[in-house]
Amino acid sequence: MRSRDAWKSLGGVTVGGVHLSNPVMTASGTGGHDTELSHYMDLSALGAVVVKSLYHEPWAGNPAPRVHVAGAGMINAVGLEGPGVLAWCNDSLPRLEAARATTVVSIWGRGVEDYRRAAELLSPFSRRIAAVEVNLSCPNLEGRNSIFAHDADLSAEVIRNVVGEVSVPVWGKLSANTDRLLDVVESVTGAGASAVTLINTMLGMQIDTATGRPSLGNGGGGLSGTSIHPIAVRAVYDVASRFPGVDIIGVGGISSGIDAVEMMMAGAKCVQVGTATFARPDACARILAEAASIVMRRGGSDWAAVHRLAHT
Repeated sequence: MRSRDAWKSLGGVTVGGVHLSNPVMTASGTGGHDTELSHYMDLSALGAVVVKSLYHEPWAGNPAPRVHVAGAGMINAVGLEGPGVLAWCNDSLPRLEAARATTVVSIWGRGVEDYRRAAELLSPFSRRIAAVEVNLSCPNLEGRNSIFAHDADLSAEVIRNVVGEVSVPVWGKLSANTDRLLDVVESVTGAGASAVTLINTMLGMQIDTATGRPSLGNGGGGLSGTSIHPIAVRAVYDVASRFPGVDIIGVGGISSGIDAVEMMMAGAKCVQVGTATFARPDACARILAEAASIVMRRGGSDWAAVHRLAHT
């Protein structure tokens, strides 16, 4: 069976306290704030739509240029531009509901209080969303020259504040730009995160040799796409090895069903598709169909047939 509906015979998955119809989601930041991808696929047929990260108030983002091709992937410094939580709840959330999408809201902050405030504003709308994904891969501007997800204690503090404000499961999106990833996973799950999303973009930079200047207006940026896929697989595998009871959502360079199944074999229960949508806006639907076909060819009757297979 190779139709795009083949996945239905495999049933759904439960990750981070949320039951999804299948294990493929959009990744925050690449599918927009609401139904931008609905012209190319049925959003209700995805496991979830994870929206672009929201600050508690409107945020302008970084100067252009913001995106550039980089080898087999892309480098970007969009700077988390967004309308703010309340504007999103009033404008974008109703559109996602009309599309019957399962919605996961990503939030970010410049400090712990920013995250708490974003969660507080989101709280009255909790019954209309499936989960909150906390983007911990943001620069920490509270007097420390680091990224939140590089600091286990600070990441845990953010998660505790968000968990205290919302009544839905909270997932922590972490960075692989650190040798403390396992410590951070232990801290955020101990603080109440129901799942961890691994990974975000990798720090990078690109120089235009014609001008001698960075290709991005912000200088450096985040590298994504196929180039970082092996890094993401390794991060998922290492976390799954150390913490077999932790639910993992794998993201990073997934552009085919093979990539998705590989990530699940490494230990991810679900996957998110990001940069691939720039080349093919229907990438999530295509990857879901391909992954389901692979599982069924292997004789699997559900998605659990490939989950953690690399650990057995």
